Formats: sequence, C-alpha cells, structure tokens
Amino acid sequence: MKATMIPVGEEAQGWERALYAFLAEKERRSGSRRTVEGYSRTLQHFFGAAGKPPDRITSQEVFTWAYGIGLSGKEPSAITIGSRLACLSSFYRFLIRMNIVSANPCDQVERPKSSPSPPRGISAEDIRRLLGIIPNTPTGLRDKAIILTLVLTGRRRAEVFNLKVGDLVRTDGLFYIYRGKGGKQGKRELPLPAFEAIREALTAFGKDLDGMKPDDSLWPSPGRDGRGITSGTFYGNLQRYLRKAGLPPAGVHIFRHSAAKLRRDVGESVEDVSCFLDHSSLAVTTVYLRRLEGQEDRAWEKVAAALGI
Repeated sequence: MKATMIPVGEEAQGWERALYAFLAEKERRSGSRRTVEGYSRTLQHFFGAAGKPPDRITSQEVFTWAYGIGLSGKEPSAITIGSRLACLSSFYRFLIRMNIVSANPCDQVERPKSSPSPPRGISAEDIRRLLGIIPNTPTGLRDKAIILTLVLTGRRRAEVFNLKVGDLVRTDGLFYIYRGKGGKQGKRELPLPAFEAIREALTAFGKDLDGMKPDDSLWPSPGRDGRGITSGTFYGNLQRYLRKAGLPPAGVHIFRHSAAKLRRDVGESVEDVSCFLDHSSLAVTTVYLRRLEGQEDRAWEKVAAALGI
C-alpha cells in the first residue's frame, strides 16, 4: 500500500505513519482485510485530491468531496455519501484520540438520510436446493461444509473462514472458538451436522483432524500449504452454485441473515437470536463467563431438521 496524503517531505511521512497506524488498528478490530483496503483507497483518494495534510482540511472540502461525483461519473447515492463520511470521520476520530489533531471537519457536514434495504435471507428450501446442486467432489464437499457452518452458526464470513483445526474443542462437548469484531473471542457449540460435513470434506482431501496441525485451516485448498480457501475464491464458487440452483446472486453474508431468519422460523425469540448473532450489549462479566464456559446452542437441531440434514 502506497499512502499519498500530501507532497513529499518529513511532514508527509508523519501523516503517512498515522494513516498506517489507523489502518493497522482498523484491521485488528474488524478482522477484515477487505474492509481495511476499502478504507485505504478512500482516504488516499481524498487526501491525494485535496493535496493537504489532515490538519488543514476544511469542512467545505469534506462536503464537496463527500457529495461530489466520483470516478463512475454518477451522482453519489445517500449510502455512498454516508460511507465516505464514515470512513473519513473514523480516521479523524483516531487522530484526535492520538492527540494529532484537535477537530474533526466531518462533524459539520450533514449526513444524508437513507432507508437501508431490509436484510435478505434465503429459505430452508432454497438452502436445500443450493446444497443439492453442489457436487460431491473434494471442493464441493468443502464448500457445502462452509455453507452449513455459516447457516448453523450464524457467524460472520471472516469468523468462519479464519477457523483452524486448533479452534475446535472436543472436550465436554463439541465447541469452536472464534474471533469476532473488535478482537473479541467467543466459544460456541459446534452443530453436529457442520462438524460431520467438515470431517467429510477433510477426508475427501486426504486429511484427518487428528493428524493436522493446529494452525491448519478447516477449509483446505490445493497449493495453499494449509492456509485454506480465500473468501474471494469461495465467493466465485458461490455465484456459480446460486446460478445453477436458480437463485439470485448474493454475497456470503446472506447466510448470516438466513441463520437469523431460520432461528425465528423455528420459534427462537428476538432476544435469543440477538444473542446468537452477538448483537446484544452484554455485560463484561457475562462475556467473560461465556468465553470460559462456552455457550450452549439449543436451536441448531431445529434448524438442521428444517434443512433436512
């Protein structure tokens, strides 16, 4: 990544170091490399076009950029404007926290009102159809295992794709350890159908959990030396599966929405689903106990039954 904020010089290097520090913190907290790359592109584009360091940027310049026509040549949508402002404001809050600047020029810029589209989720029937068209090849079995894990656990994309052999805990039950947003770590019951699908996929690749290294990915990919499939590769596979199943294109996150929808469909309360997705504001003690003891998952059997597995 080449950071470009202002012309060359020692001052520019200082600002670039601040940008690198911000991006490093953002990656540690979000756990998503793609999110960080998006922040980097947005910030470099803004400061590169402005030709000024952050402490000389005005609210008027922020407004002109946020509401201005981008590289596409089209008027930005409310969501795009909000995304631009959120990215830039986050960087300034970091600079203020580090005592590098004293004010955030984004604070004076009004955010546009937008009506976000409701989260989508596909039905149990659609998921059965999707799983049914995926071939029983090593790659297909792995991708089925990923989909089942996403649907039955409701975890975020990065949390699932980052799972390693050492994250499985097979004492006093079957659990998995995941690293969520903000670097938080949790421990949840691993639904049996997901575990069996993982084990079947590993067997198809000639692997066995007991003989694998703790740092090996649960999602083998030839030629990646234990690092596992990338989310980008899986996304491409998913689009082909969706087309073949006659389903509309969708991102990996749709399985998290589907997990929530299916939980509600089988009778889980809103509070239970919120806790399942880690959306609730939990007290520090509750989080601590959950990490130590693991959180029992009482609904996956009903969801699995709805999926016919």
